[in-house]
Amino acid sequence: MLFGRWIEPVWRKKLATPYVHLVFGARQTGKSTLLRQVLPEPAVWIDLARPAERSEFLRDPDRLVGLCRALPTSEGPTVVVVDEAQNVPALFDAVQHLYDSDKQRWRFVLCGSSARKLRRTGANLLPGRSFLHHLYPLVLAERPVPAGETSTLRVDPPLPLSAPAGSAPASARGRPRPPPASPHFPPSPLVERLLFGDLPGVATAGPEDRPDLLRAYAMVHLEEELRREALIKDWGAFARFLQLAAAESGHILNYSALSQEAGVSVPTIKNYYQLLEDMFLGFRVTAFSGSPRKNLLSTERFLFFDLGVRNATARLPLSPDAVSANPGPLFEQWVGIELWKRLGYLESGRLNYFRTKAGAEVDFIVERDGRYIPIEVKWTDHPTHADARHLLAFLEDHPKAAAHGYVICRTSVPLEIADRVTALPWSCL
Repeated sequence: MLFGRWIEPVWRKKLATPYVHLVFGARQTGKSTLLRQVLPEPAVWIDLARPAERSEFLRDPDRLVGLCRALPTSEGPTVVVVDEAQNVPALFDAVQHLYDSDKQRWRFVLCGSSARKLRRTGANLLPGRSFLHHLYPLVLAERPVPAGETSTLRVDPPLPLSAPAGSAPASARGRPRPPPASPHFPPSPLVERLLFGDLPGVATAGPEDRPDLLRAYAMVHLEEELRREALIKDWGAFARFLQLAAAESGHILNYSALSQEAGVSVPTIKNYYQLLEDMFLGFRVTAFSGSPRKNLLSTERFLFFDLGVRNATARLPLSPDAVSANPGPLFEQWVGIELWKRLGYLESGRLNYFRTKAGAEVDFIVERDGRYIPIEVKWTDHPTHADARHLLAFLEDHPKAAAHGYVICRTSVPLEIADRVTALPWSCL
């Protein structure tokens, strides 16, 4: 069964434009599946994850030129998809040659799960000729909330992170639904999302298979793929780092402490984190700096791109007991990941956090178009005025740029808990 993706209407529109299209995202986020849904047929697919095909193009990148020139001429452009294109960086030069020679005959889509090799080799990313697209694990709109956990009440003002760029007018309040022909992914309660994450293949698997799928992802992809990608010399140290980084996901980065525990230098730890970013396996949340207060922390936070992968990599028991033991930090990470994915699809905005040395903090600050949206995350179903105190302080410090704050929690209905502060059910995010 083919399931609808939130970004699908945007991709259908943008991939029809006469440019080279670069599609990036972590493995198993559904890039190839979605491309097969939105690209016209027939299309030529080159899969560089296959060793034999990869070897052919590594030996002779110009083979792509001959292959494309031998394709029959048709009324419209022939779509050529190169999957895992980072495995043969020289193909980007071949694509540029073909594109520059005839912009109408072919439509190239280069798909990849890593920017590391491209950056290291100085690969040609076709500036002025290409559009860049990202695909993330499932967002809330793609995976319904069970009836007993959702709220049907309208939120006013709504959290303004609703529509990906190009899919709906700016005034649209609701999240765009996938096309009718493409159904939603199976419904999922909150605890299940916190435990198993939102990778499409995990979301559609049976509950009994999800732990094994995530452990295999952590063992096969995160270890073997990263080892091959980065030519890591001290694999034992990197394996220790990987488990530590997963366990510390969501926390403020402490390079010195991680260096001591992993047994490698601070520069090496920083390089390891950059590797995770290059493989689209995590992202940084920077410290907010646009405040009149002068005692702010400036160190970044780091979050894994998916909670299920994070839990498996940290070698936590993949059972509901692991969530119930300490749900608050997992819930906060899940909200942060959802905001990060949403901003990525909107193609604008930054995700920050706010914390003073005295301990005042706001979990996330969304910055878009010169405006700030402060967001607190609380594992409570009865939010009170006390949960809004740090938001109120932030709103007071930024009266012109910050109009409203939100507490994301488990309340069953939206509630106004303070002036300019609304508590939202997580299902209304």
